[in-house]
Amino acid sequence: MPVDLSRIPLFSGLSEEELNLLASHLNTRSFPKNTIVITEGDLSDSLYIVNEGQVKIYVSDDEGREMLLNILEPGDYFGELALIDKEPRSASAITMSNTKLSIISGPDFRETLKKHPELSIKLMSALVIRLREVTDTVRRLALLDVYGRVTTTLLSLARGDGDQKRVEPKLTQQDIANMVGASREMVSRIMKDLKTGGYIETTKDAIVILKRLPSKW
Repeated sequence: MPVDLSRIPLFSGLSEEELNLLASHLNTRSFPKNTIVITEGDLSDSLYIVNEGQVKIYVSDDEGREMLLNILEPGDYFGELALIDKEPRSASAITMSNTKLSIISGPDFRETLKKHPELSIKLMSALVIRLREVTDTVRRLALLDVYGRVTTTLLSLARGDGDQKRVEPKLTQQDIANMVGASREMVSRIMKDLKTGGYIETTKDAIVILKRLPSKW
């Protein structure tokens, strides 16, 4: 099933005719779990829209250490920076499950921007939101202790109503450590304490937040 572009915030203001024109340029591909879609430093310039599955966005250093930046779900997109500046990719993307992506090439997207300037405004707004997210991440890393960074990260990824929420797909302790800039051992101790206190539980597929997490530990 092709992605419904009208449900993507970036394209929500386009007419049906404009959406159909944009959709005609999409190429939809399926990727197995743990497939690297783009690599930091690549020179490709396509935009990717998540149709099904989940995609992990991360950066790494020469020693193989990673920092997890975001987990994308259906309706999210990535790769927009390279559409604009044509510079090497600033991050890598890997599938966390069997995933279907809709892809539009840089030349096709830029041609669409020329014909529809209002799309450029939406793209800039989307980039501002991403910038604010980066600012929040930097603030969290700089001002919170490890416990605060772990709980804030879990809550930002959790979905559900009320106090009980789920983080899906399930993150490993190393994933969380990479996101918050801490050791896996420290994260393991915090997660164990939260389980012992009855605040969270882990299942095969998710981390379940059972009740409001304490602000401090």
